[in-house]
Formats: sequence, C-alpha cells, structure tokens
Amino acid sequence: MSATSGDGGGVAAEPTTRTLTMRGSRIDSRELFAAEREIIIAHGEDSYRLRLTSQNKLILTK
Repeated sequence: MSATSGDGGGVAAEPTTRTLTMRGSRIDSRELFAAEREIIIAHGEDSYRLRLTSQNKLILTK
C-alpha cells in the first residue's frame, strides 16, 4: 500500500510517495507519522486531516 503526503497549502511541491506495511487491516500509526505530524486522507471528493497532537492523541477533521 502506498500513501501520498502533503499539506495542500503554501508553496506547491511534489508529493512524496512511500510504502506502508499493513498487517491484516491494521496500519501502525508510527508508520503514518514517521515524517510528519499531519496527513491528508482523500475520501471520495472530500479531504480529511489526521493530526498527531503533542499529547500523542489523534484528531481527524474535515
């Protein structure tokens, strides 16, 4: 499985593609947040932000 990360704002840059390991239907969040503290999830026509807080909690916003 591969994921594309980018913040969608500021200066346009080439998106980064990386490979994530799934164990069944599970992905370790340390792999998702290895390089950044926020990722964008595309779901149909909508985009969601998944952020890792300073208290190691996850926040999902539309």
